[in-house]
Amino acid sequence: MAEAKEVEKEPVEETQHIEAETALALPEGTLDPVYEAKAHLLNNAIQDIGMGWYQWKLFIVVGFGWASDNLWPITTSLILPTVALEFHQSKPPLLSLSQNIGLLVGAIFWGFGCDIFGRKWAFNLTIGVTAVFGLIAAGSPNFAAIGCFAAFWSVGVGGNLPVDSAIFLEFLPGSHQYLLTVLSIFWAFAQLLATLIAWPLLGNFSCQETATTCRKSENMGWRYYLIAVGGLWMVLFVIRFSFKLYESPKYLMGRGQDAQAVEVVHFVAKRNGKSSPLTIAELEACNRGDIRQGTDAAAAMKRKLEKLNFTHIKSLFATKRLAYSTTLITWIWALIGLAYPLYNAFIPYIQATKGADFGDGSTYITYRNSVIIAVLGIPGCIIGGFLVELPNFGRRGALSLSTAATGVFLYASTTALTSDALLGWNCAYNFTSNIMYAVLYAYTPEIFPTKDRGSGNAVTATANRVFGIMAPIIAIYADLNTSAPVYVSGALFIVAGVLVLLLPFEPRGKASL
Repeated sequence: MAEAKEVEKEPVEETQHIEAETALALPEGTLDPVYEAKAHLLNNAIQDIGMGWYQWKLFIVVGFGWASDNLWPITTSLILPTVALEFHQSKPPLLSLSQNIGLLVGAIFWGFGCDIFGRKWAFNLTIGVTAVFGLIAAGSPNFAAIGCFAAFWSVGVGGNLPVDSAIFLEFLPGSHQYLLTVLSIFWAFAQLLATLIAWPLLGNFSCQETATTCRKSENMGWRYYLIAVGGLWMVLFVIRFSFKLYESPKYLMGRGQDAQAVEVVHFVAKRNGKSSPLTIAELEACNRGDIRQGTDAAAAMKRKLEKLNFTHIKSLFATKRLAYSTTLITWIWALIGLAYPLYNAFIPYIQATKGADFGDGSTYITYRNSVIIAVLGIPGCIIGGFLVELPNFGRRGALSLSTAATGVFLYASTTALTSDALLGWNCAYNFTSNIMYAVLYAYTPEIFPTKDRGSGNAVTATANRVFGIMAPIIAIYADLNTSAPVYVSGALFIVAGVLVLLLPFEPRGKASL
């Protein structure tokens, strides 16, 4: 028992040390104490209001962003086989490369941009940009055009999680922050939706994998698909735009609009059938002497950069144990960021080419199999939630097992002698990989101290996106017609699974710091 107490006490002591060192390390004038004091008041006000109708409706429209984050990358993988056939492309992974570049640009642009021109506009425009370029892409005359449009719609997709999570958290009571994890159900259903749309359209209106020629008139399936999902996302954009979304109180307060921030808090309280005692006077009371809050766009950007500056990141490495933990989880995100798209982005392509080798690689069977594979991802998300609470297993056990198992199933897929066997291994792969992501999204923020959680998430996400860009480049030179990409991807998953066992913190049953 004494040892257990010491183990639980250490992170607390480390956190206290980290916060103290961070406060001393920041140069004079770097922190905006007025902003921090007002943000604390707004946090308390939202917590007092509680979870109500406004937040539940916001939960639904924010879910559109989570769905977008999975459906559109899957869209690229679904249309890849038929696009490559029509345009006689010798290096199909270039389409995935353009998409990943767009995702990285979108995450950076919208993540910082929402602090300059507001959460509200970014919240709506990310879905709108995706829908517009998705529809335009249906008319692509060549491979270069579809690659450009994939990059453009990915700029919109890349901003969904940074913007949506920001605005949702800023309206969410601290007691209900677990709902950010629950949003992953939209992510899983998006994959199923994408494949259900692709099955009839791409399966019936596409050139066969064995075709020697492929004219546009014979290969309209991928264009019909983009029109369908682009049109659906335009509907979601209209729903979002119609939703009475108020600007984030913290954003308004950060721009010096205290009165409007208080109005929004009272509006949310009224929608939830409650009232809030928050007053403008309380916010104004935070102004102290000569210290004035920066309220222009530059100040807003400066606050954003504070979350990512080297001094703040340094606090993630303030002790040997925390530095060890931060380094390991970053490498795990990076390895998974390379391994997952290296195989997942090309599943339909591999299923089609291997199926052709097996004598049953029709486009109908390829996209039917994609639906079956997607269905297995949904229970994976649910089971992951149960595994993380098992005694003597917890987050690390669930994450390590599911990650390593994902790699093992990839290796097993190379033994398939029929398309049905390949389908079975791919189903197992998708099942375990969804468990992996469900646990990874929950575990990562739990092991960072609250003060530095944003920076920690930014470091891991950046590593994931950068390594994701490397995946299609490797696929080009490794040749998707061989098993080389599968071996590389499987090895990376297994290595990541082993690294998880070396993580020093197990947050099961403990409140995050």
